[in-house]
Amino acid sequence: QVQLVESGGGLVQAGGSLRLSCAASGSTFSIRAMGWYRQAPEKQRELVATITSGGSTNYADSVKGRFTISRDNAKNTVYLQMNSLKPEDTAVYYCNADKGYRYYWGQGTQVTVAS
Repeated sequence: QVQLVESGGGLVQAGGSLRLSCAASGSTFSIRAMGWYRQAPEKQRELVATITSGGSTNYADSVKGRFTISRDNAKNTVYLQMNSLKPEDTAVYYCNADKGYRYYWGQGTQVTVAS
């Protein structure tokens, strides 16, 4: 089992910044990739960004150039630096860990961007 605990969400004005953190614990060996997904009201959960254990990253087109994902393998923690936030970034952000045969999810953290 892998436990994921997110932190760092909140309310911010448009154009502002937030940094999300996700700490993994438990059976963290062989986690291939970690990432962030988000779900806005009445919308499907969507990928925001992922990072592999080797450091390769992938971003949704909507956040490229504004968001940066990073990972501290020693701390089993992944971060999402979000800059130039827009009202359409408002959602619950979920941390994800991919062990190949199973995905694990955090409880989610609310990000609200006021216009």
